Amino acid sequence: MRKKIHHKKKTSATKKWSAKLHLWFGLSVGIIVFIVSLTGTLYVFKDEVQNSLRKKAIYVKQEDSGKKPLSITILREKVSLEANEKYPINSVEVSLDKNKSYRFLYYEKNKKGWNYFQEVLINKQVYVNQYTGEILGIYNEKYDFFNILKYIHWGLLLNSDWGKYVVGIPTVLFIIMLITGIILWWPKNKKARKGRFWFSWENVKTWKRKNYDLHNILGFYASFIAILISITGTYFAYPYVKNAFNLALSGASELPKEKEIKSPDSLIAKNEMVFDLAALQTEKLYAGSSSFRISLNGKNKKGKEFKNLPVTIYGQDGRFSERNLLVFDKYSGKLLANKPHHQLNNAEKYANANYDIHTGSYFGIVGKIIWFITGLICTSLPVTGFLVWWGKRKKQGKKI
Repeated sequence: MRKKIHHKKKTSATKKWSAKLHLWFGLSVGIIVFIVSLTGTLYVFKDEVQNSLRKKAIYVKQEDSGKKPLSITILREKVSLEANEKYPINSVEVSLDKNKSYRFLYYEKNKKGWNYFQEVLINKQVYVNQYTGEILGIYNEKYDFFNILKYIHWGLLLNSDWGKYVVGIPTVLFIIMLITGIILWWPKNKKARKGRFWFSWENVKTWKRKNYDLHNILGFYASFIAILISITGTYFAYPYVKNAFNLALSGASELPKEKEIKSPDSLIAKNEMVFDLAALQTEKLYAGSSSFRISLNGKNKKGKEFKNLPVTIYGQDGRFSERNLLVFDKYSGKLLANKPHHQLNNAEKYANANYDIHTGSYFGIVGKIIWFITGLICTSLPVTGFLVWWGKRKKQGKKI
């Protein structure tokens, strides 16, 4: 009686090319993927850690919270004297929680610096008791652990103009690796599917098989959120990604440009209380918000001069997605424009939300936990993937 000959099913061309791309890209950018994933993972709970460590600086004494706050101009002078910096104060963040202190920010950049430490000239935060003028804490954000983590994540501590591409290109390749990984994971039949969703290690003794399962199974579960994280990361790095989002969401490749409002009071003497007038009106209009930020040096982070006085209002603590904008005359403090969040088009709303989606904070504490776990798995993938390749390489070498 003839024995039945079982022909091995040929691997499809899609899986063959997926395997090659997955391997080539993994070996070429694995170390960068490891660094970017690790720094991003450690950054997820930055707000929770810092708020705990800086509790004494963030909150004022209960007996002070019932008093009337000092003028922002007076507080700015006190901070300038205390900090004794050659650079002007950039802005102040005012919390609508009366128990929280004011936060004055110094920020200055040197575009010619080739690395982070040369590019960022100063990045300081000064917490002030707005009722007494007492300095509660001065933090040099330039050398802060989380800030350094962030800039390693963004551009490996290189100049932000081109460092983003050093990270951006491997991120694009990582997206391809995640997609090809899903293709390689996809089971051929129902029998093969059983061992793809969870670990079956009862009869497995070799570390190679366990390592393969860790890479294969954990990689599958993390890949979908990892793709979302990676795409939102490329949104920061590449203008064409941002333009594609804008086009898909609002039908135009660019966000609407802010209309320039000419100051009607530019010929009158500047009101000394202009910042306080702006703050008072902001509190009335957006009483249910978390905090707002007022520019004090008349320039944005890129060094461009404002024609008027913008005030950015944040809807929730630790989130940037819900942002409102007020524009005041920088001489008289009159309200010139009000741009609430709900009036923004979809592309503008997404532009505000992208950072929160990227970090997981958009989905609250549950989102942060999921993003953190996903980040840990992504950090492990280059390691387990390299060990899979190394194990196969050694096995092939023995056969020869």
